[in-house]
Amino acid sequence: MMGPLIFEKSRKGSIGVSLPQPSEGEGAKALVSEHLLRSTPPHLPEVSEPEVVRHYTRLSRLNQAVDTTFYPLGSCTMKYNPKAADEAAAMPGFSAVHPLAPEETCQGWLEILGRTEEMLCELCGVSRFSFQPAAGAQGELCGLLMAGAYHRDRGDERKRVIVPDSAHGTNPASASLAGFDVTTAPSNSRGRIDLAALRSRLDSSTAALMVTNPNTLGLFEDEILEVASLVHEVGGLLYYDGANLNALVGRFRPGDMGFDIVQLNLHKTFAAPHGGGGPGSGPVGVKAELEPYLPVPLLERREDGWFWNWDRPRSIGKLTCFTGNSLVVLRAYVYLCLMGAAGLARASGDAVLNANYLLQGLSEAYDVRYPGPCMHEFVLSAARLKSKGVRAWDIAKRLIDYGFHPPTVHFPLIVPEAIMIEPTETESKATLDAFADTLIHIAREAEQEPELLLSAPHNTPVGRLDETEAARHPVLRWKPGEVPND
Repeated sequence: MMGPLIFEKSRKGSIGVSLPQPSEGEGAKALVSEHLLRSTPPHLPEVSEPEVVRHYTRLSRLNQAVDTTFYPLGSCTMKYNPKAADEAAAMPGFSAVHPLAPEETCQGWLEILGRTEEMLCELCGVSRFSFQPAAGAQGELCGLLMAGAYHRDRGDERKRVIVPDSAHGTNPASASLAGFDVTTAPSNSRGRIDLAALRSRLDSSTAALMVTNPNTLGLFEDEILEVASLVHEVGGLLYYDGANLNALVGRFRPGDMGFDIVQLNLHKTFAAPHGGGGPGSGPVGVKAELEPYLPVPLLERREDGWFWNWDRPRSIGKLTCFTGNSLVVLRAYVYLCLMGAAGLARASGDAVLNANYLLQGLSEAYDVRYPGPCMHEFVLSAARLKSKGVRAWDIAKRLIDYGFHPPTVHFPLIVPEAIMIEPTETESKATLDAFADTLIHIAREAEQEPELLLSAPHNTPVGRLDETEAARHPVLRWKPGEVPND
């Protein structure tokens, strides 16, 4: 092994650092097989330190991030990410703890998890939570596996899950992965679940109905109590997809609406960053009758402290490595403590206010298939612009030219040329006005100069890409085995 750094006085009197050479028998040749060693030096670009710094600084300026711009992605938008939560997650006492550390050595960590669970149970109206699911979709799978186990324990092999036609695509996918057949429940003219159609689909084979409330159109399912009653009448369970809890947290509890299984996204509703696809956390909460089926291990408390309980014979088993993405849970804990009950309720109220403000400002330039008032998000339609050859996709690309991250487009599928916008609670009126003015201006461009949209974006390092082709056959600057020309 290489020895410690040696600080020595140079001949000019300054302090320098010299790296000791490996001793006899050490080094690459002693550790690596001969056939794996290079015979010639690698072809590396010769660049100065300023060139390297400028290169990566320029690259960073190309990034779209919640720290640099408005991020109006509908149904997936990150909420406020307080730096205090990141600082807590970086503390060695949390970040350096091995997930297999003995319970007696990490009681502080376990208490954080226990306190967070208590707060989430109170906010959602359920009795227990598991933090094991590492993402929202895995939380869906977890909830549906528990629904299956619940019915089997009663000697009831139910094989069908009902999913609204406005649901996230992961809902039917998770149900299928859990072994269920999927039936679609249509929306009515108001954009809510059609109760008559739902009744016709409910029977003794129904294991669960999956509902997002507010739904993906940004509309509150105002008949949810009757929906819950209908599902429970046939012995089914009501599953809550928490993707849109941003609009309700601190004001309405899913458990009080009749939901038996509640899945959350800490990376959407409780302030953990979610850039680049992760890390996420999709904890699942349940009413008391479903507690026995929660994944193992489950956090418990006794007189001598917290411990992981593996002795749960009716559990669906283990879902992920270790016990979940605990640093994401820690960020959520910090956010919950910073906000308090009043702060959470205000954040939800501001999210709804911002969304309705934008909806009103944009309702003349674009179609609104399902009129508001909306909750935390809303869906416009660009269908009127199709006569000019312009689609929602083109509007999204043109927004990039004006410095805005595009919203979600072409989803949900029940709205033609859908543009789904979620402003969140943190954006200022000035930002919302600028975004609305830009979308109105783009609609005017689509009418007068549609080619501007069809060839957008114009000021990015590369022009419009064929995303499908680019994902399957990326054009690389150089390929493995080739020598870069710079």
